[in-house]
Amino acid sequence: QVQLVESGGGLVQTGGSLRLACAASGGTFSGYTVGWFRQAPGKERVFVARIRSDGTTDYVDTAKGRFTISRDNIKNTVFLQMNSLKPEDTAVYYCAAGWWSPNSPASGMNYWGKGTLVTVSS
Repeated sequence: QVQLVESGGGLVQTGGSLRLACAASGGTFSGYTVGWFRQAPGKERVFVARIRSDGTTDYVDTAKGRFTISRDNIKNTVFLQMNSLKPEDTAVYYCAAGWWSPNSPASGMNYWGKGTLVTVSS
């Protein structure tokens, strides 16, 4: 069973950039779909981005053009490059791994990390 650990969160200014990393241990996730989700204060967890084993990507509309998900299978790590950050992006960001569910990203995820906090100041 794979374990996921997120890193790279912190406090940034509006318009700034941040790169999150999701490192896997206990096994490789090269054959898995890996995704990023976030939970803002007082809100439910929502989908942000995901990448399939073949490199296919998917993003929530609010992230398109600003966020880029990528993976390094040699390092067993998935990244989320976040540019042009907005206060609305403030949330705890979670990494997850599983399978590509066409209409419900979270339903296909079997493994979850504990999250990393991203705070965007206005």
